[in-house]
Amino acid sequence: MKQIPESELILNNDGSVYHLNLLPQDLAGTVINVGDPDRVSRVSAFFDSIEIKKQKREFVTHTGKYKGVRITVVSTGIGTDNIDIVYNELDALVNVDLKKRTIKEQKTSLNLVRIGTSGALQKDISVDGFVCSSYGLGLDGLLNFYELTNDAEEAQIADAFNKHFPSNNIFPRSYLTRAGNVLFNKLSPGMFTGITASCSGFYGPQGRQIRLQPSRHDIIEKLNGFSFNDHRITNFEMETGAMYGLARLLGHECCSVNVIVANRIAQQYSHQADAAMDKLIKLVLDRLVTK
Repeated sequence: MKQIPESELILNNDGSVYHLNLLPQDLAGTVINVGDPDRVSRVSAFFDSIEIKKQKREFVTHTGKYKGVRITVVSTGIGTDNIDIVYNELDALVNVDLKKRTIKEQKTSLNLVRIGTSGALQKDISVDGFVCSSYGLGLDGLLNFYELTNDAEEAQIADAFNKHFPSNNIFPRSYLTRAGNVLFNKLSPGMFTGITASCSGFYGPQGRQIRLQPSRHDIIEKLNGFSFNDHRITNFEMETGAMYGLARLLGHECCSVNVIVANRIAQQYSHQADAAMDKLIKLVLDRLVTK
């Protein structure tokens, strides 16, 4: 079997994957992703016990048990470029024999869940509300570097959006992938649902203007106004599109849930974001361990 060269899969001296600094035994089958490294301890504070604590750069990992179920929480940092690192290395931990540097014949599927913050793009989605992403729409272009094959409905939505929001030879072509069905059905009840757009930045790419002039002034308007077969863009942030695309390609179940900390249409911002985040963390944990 072909070996993966050292230059392609870099390992640390102890055999752990390069960026995450994790060994296969450090990882649970269910992995919660958070952007903020400080949010890792916020999640693990709900655990009954913690067995692993590791950190390298912005990648903080805690593994422990919640109501008897082993769960890992990993911080990704901000952006789809970091998701590319985290998801490829998480997959390598379970689907590559790191000592032999060969891909395993028997593949393992992880449950990958994002708990994050986001801005609403529809007026009816309340600040401090929860959104579970039915689809991830990538505006950043990351998945254009991989061979992503869409099903018929995904392709129709993506084509409709690209006609609605053309690249104008400036932006990357957008991509779209649906959530993992099992996790979405488990996590979404009682939440707002819809398409989550993932941007390549926080200011210009999300239509904010401080001193720099954006190349397009209609980003918010276009995202707010898109609709296809009752699918609308509910919110945007900076990770979900890449998560859904990479999870699909690697054979993992994936779902993203977010606290709405701002409504860009109503121009409102949350003053209770911390309490809303704690409520969402507890809700997600309880739903993940319920059979």
